[in-house]
Amino acid sequence: MTATGAAPAGTALARRRIGVLIASNLLGGVGVASSVAVGGLLAERLGGTAFAGFAQATSVLGAAVAAIPLAALAARGGRRSALTTGYAIALVGGLVIIAATLLQQFLVLLLGLAMFGVAQAVNLQSRYAASDNADPAARGRVMSLVIWSTTVGSVLGPNLTNVANEFGFALGLPQLAGPYTFSIAAVAIAGLIIGLLYGGERAARPDQGDADAAPHVGALAALRWAFGDPTARMAVVLTACAHAVMVMVMVMTPVHMQHHGDSLTVVGIVISLHVLGMYALSPVFGWLSDRYGAVRSAAGGVAVLALAIALGLVAATAGGAWTPVALTVLGVGWSWCVISASTLLASTPDRRVRVPLQGVTDAGMNYAGAAAAALAGPILALGGFHAVNAAALVLLAPAAALVVARLVRGGAAVAG
Repeated sequence: MTATGAAPAGTALARRRIGVLIASNLLGGVGVASSVAVGGLLAERLGGTAFAGFAQATSVLGAAVAAIPLAALAARGGRRSALTTGYAIALVGGLVIIAATLLQQFLVLLLGLAMFGVAQAVNLQSRYAASDNADPAARGRVMSLVIWSTTVGSVLGPNLTNVANEFGFALGLPQLAGPYTFSIAAVAIAGLIIGLLYGGERAARPDQGDADAAPHVGALAALRWAFGDPTARMAVVLTACAHAVMVMVMVMTPVHMQHHGDSLTVVGIVISLHVLGMYALSPVFGWLSDRYGAVRSAAGGVAVLALAIALGLVAATAGGAWTPVALTVLGVGWSWCVISASTLLASTPDRRVRVPLQGVTDAGMNYAGAAAAALAGPILALGGFHAVNAAALVLLAPAAALVVARLVRGGAAVAG
């Protein structure tokens, strides 16, 4: 057994673990999506309209801060310890959020949202846990299946909002607190599934001759290693840039649509299409990464993100059907890029840096998203939706340059 508790690919234990991760990610997706659906409204209720955006920003920062410690815990004690700890923190965060609604305290709400955001970090790191138990030739497909399971939760969660709100009223909770009772239940069950069904792990000892027994390096050391390796550097930068592009355009699309007179119902439909684009085709991109190589696959993802930005520029003027098309393509491009980059990171040859590098990449991904969300509002105010998409193109440029460089230097031969 390795330091991350990986089971030999193809064994009954490996197959069971992958199934457990799919089930837990589905439930985790329900919890996160339910929270996202009402977090901004709850922040507005307690802090005012000017602070409504703090809900998403705080949740994203919570995920970013947790990514590296969770990866370090996985390196020391195994994936089960890291994932269950993350879900436990999210569960406590949900309870803090409900307490904030009862106390009518905005700062307490932000604390709870940051802690609950750790569930998103767990969902992201589940894909790497799946890759630990996959055959190297199928890593992309296995990770993409875990990501795909989030689709069900992301679509189901928001649709439970009204039912959960009524349930909260029956418990005597204030308006908008009820959905967090469902979120708490979802992450609690997800954590129990991991804790009870994932299977035992133990850290390898050097005297047992395990190749993974070498001590893992720290997050900064892993990042320095990655920037000295062209393929790893490309994967890290692509993950951050793709996420920043997606967040920058996505968070401003509802505002742009309302400026064009679209109703909240239409906005909701467009966001749902975007979420489907982010997750529904994940298995396809996993297969492409395994079949044609993750570097070539990454090039396809960058091209689709560029297409989404071009469509967004058209939508900035024309509006109408161009907007949902642009946002759906944006989600598809994000999925393609993240799965391709994740496949490369899961195949990092230096085992000492593999898990820490995964953690620091997820942290960078979330920090980039938070920064993009913060910048998107002023950019929209200054230059409109055209400027938002132009800024997104600038954010995409570094990743595009690195992908092209890897292709030119023979990176397309790297299968991940």
